[in-house]
Amino acid sequence: MVDIAIRRVAEPKVVPAADELSFGKLFTDHMFVMDYQTEKGWYDPRIVPCEEFAMHPSAMVLHYGQAIFDGLKAFQTSAEDKDIVLFRPNDYLNRFNRSARIMSIPEMDVAVVKQGLFELIELDKRWVPGKLGTSLYIRPFVVATDPYLGVKVSDTFKMFIILSPVGAYYAKGFNPVNIKVEDKYIRTVRDCLGEAKTPANYAASLKAQIVAKEEGFDQVLWLDAVERKYVEEVGTMNILFKIKGEVITPPLAGSILDGITRRTVIQLVKDWGVPVTERPIAIDEVFAAHDAGELEEIFGSGTAAVISPVGELSWKGRKIVINNNETGELAQKLFDHVTGIQYGTVPDKFGWVEKVAKL
Repeated sequence: MVDIAIRRVAEPKVVPAADELSFGKLFTDHMFVMDYQTEKGWYDPRIVPCEEFAMHPSAMVLHYGQAIFDGLKAFQTSAEDKDIVLFRPNDYLNRFNRSARIMSIPEMDVAVVKQGLFELIELDKRWVPGKLGTSLYIRPFVVATDPYLGVKVSDTFKMFIILSPVGAYYAKGFNPVNIKVEDKYIRTVRDCLGEAKTPANYAASLKAQIVAKEEGFDQVLWLDAVERKYVEEVGTMNILFKIKGEVITPPLAGSILDGITRRTVIQLVKDWGVPVTERPIAIDEVFAAHDAGELEEIFGSGTAAVISPVGELSWKGRKIVINNNETGELAQKLFDHVTGIQYGTVPDKFGWVEKVAKL
């Protein structure tokens, strides 16, 4: 345990009603902050009002993009218990450090960051919404702050955790989405930035997302950057296919995110006796499986949306409809089970949930 100084807001904000929440637009009263200097390491962990902070115009993150982030959620359990819990926090924070290693950012002591997060949630726990489908989204991030225009690894960094009460990620709710298979733009290659949660990785996806939305699609499905053949991931999710009773998902090969929800799905379907394979899957294999009547479901997995069924998939002008554009049985079961664990209505067999506070 470390000493974490706390400076409270002078005037706490009004907490909005749960049915007024969208995604990522409102923020709680406080944030966690920690600094880094090469000669000192990470130091001065503190909780302060969530407010703007000063940064020099030459700060290296603004010019060279040395930054990372992650995202996890806190949930309020039943009206009787009113416990506030986190889902797999150690996995998320360890992945945060994995992104730091990729981006040459000094790793953080997970125990210190976790302590800061727990104390921050305890302080702002009134912001955790209690309505099913809502949660408190947690965004840890690090930015390089050296005031220097040369290209090098920064010697100074700031680490933050901000909190945002959120409603459902997709405006459509838990309904199938339509996805465009991207065959023009590329996002990343193996052993580059694809498996890191870094702003550059997401900036590279924006142009294709804009074009896809203009064409009436909800999301983009990326193919590998070398052969433009093998499925990788959706812009905000990992992707999984159910073909002839088997769940197939692309392997972690250095170009896609090691999704915590992806890990959860794989562990659950194995526990349920459903065959699951992590292997390269070509887009023409997906379309061939559909033509043969063997493609049963496609769904995405991610922290924000949890499970997102895919109803339509378009590639080079051809569109296929999956499961009559209806949510598949496995996708629904996974969504119900994962959210049930998170909200405390389903037993937590694997010990994924940690209690943080009580209202």
